[in-house]
Amino acid sequence: MSRMAEAAYGDSPIYPDAPGYKTGGTSKDAARAITGKASILRDRVFAAIAEAGARGMTADEAATALGETVLAVRPRVSELAKATPARIIPTGERRKNESGLAAKCWRAI
Repeated sequence: MSRMAEAAYGDSPIYPDAPGYKTGGTSKDAARAITGKASILRDRVFAAIAEAGARGMTADEAATALGETVLAVRPRVSELAKATPARIIPTGERRKNESGLAAKCWRAI
């Protein structure tokens, strides 16, 4: 199993049902640190995106709406998109985020 597919703890569900990491060290530490909060935050992110309707939301917009950091929300968006079945899909629209770059908009399925 690749490290990306590993969950934060060896006996936990695998990504995207639990936070994953690409490398050990700080990435693995971050996955472990968020594990207890990830499922609640993932559900909050989904609710915010669902509430946005067909217009959808970027991960940054969801973070702002929830009063969370983008560093906590962006991985939850990825988990929702990679869930089986996927819970969110791209709208096809891109909007600028705080960095000024275009970000993918997501809507609930």
